[in-house]
Amino acid sequence: MDDNSTRDRIRALVRDVLDKALPEEGGAGQGSSRTSSRFIDTAPSPPLTSPDATATRDESSKTVITEDDVRDLANGSVLRIAEGARLTPLAADIVREKEIEIVRRASRRGLKTSRLIAVGADHGGFKMKEELKTFLSGLGHQVHDFGTNSEDPVDYPDLAYAVAKSVAEGGADLGIVIDGAGVGSAITANKVPGVRAAACYSVAVARNSREHNDANVLSLGSKTISSAEMREIVQAWLGTELTEARHRQRVAKIQAVERQYLC
Repeated sequence: MDDNSTRDRIRALVRDVLDKALPEEGGAGQGSSRTSSRFIDTAPSPPLTSPDATATRDESSKTVITEDDVRDLANGSVLRIAEGARLTPLAADIVREKEIEIVRRASRRGLKTSRLIAVGADHGGFKMKEELKTFLSGLGHQVHDFGTNSEDPVDYPDLAYAVAKSVAEGGADLGIVIDGAGVGSAITANKVPGVRAAACYSVAVARNSREHNDANVLSLGSKTISSAEMREIVQAWLGTELTEARHRQRVAKIQAVERQYLC
């Protein structure tokens, strides 16, 4: 038996199986002897509402709210914005059409209070530190720079320790340290009693570290964030405070753990 004969027999067998397995087109008694193939969708239907739509969105780190910030919000959502933030005309139209509730987040202390901020960076974070100093001064804060002062190689623990020690002893209100990834400086700073250092890579994490953990040292990675992201993170971090009692109780437990290891 040649190959062509074998293929013809297989095709005939497949047609016979399909004719018996699938219902006739047009239903029984319609006189149709052939069946048409059907695609049966067994996947669940997509939800009517996009899973990305959120009931509440926090854009309080921004001073201008654009249409891109509100376009994908669901009808009736809640949008939290800064006390002095403004909406572009198109964003305002979308807010009205979707009946989005605007909640303005009042400044607690944050950016309106001048603070003395200790800063430090290794050679990898030097350039970002220089940008940070200008940014902090523009916000009305005083800056104590612990170095380094060039891109010559130095050890990040030395700079992180100097900043953390200043914060722990009350020489500075808050501290910001920068190295390549932000992790090593955070680890070093957290060895100093009284310091709660947080390595932050986003506005949300920065705000959380203050509101939930009362972080007093911010650690940044110059190789993981851009200059623009650095400014947004720092602004959000400085503009957030620990206020709720439940978070204060948890921070007190952190301090209790720390006291167990103090000589």
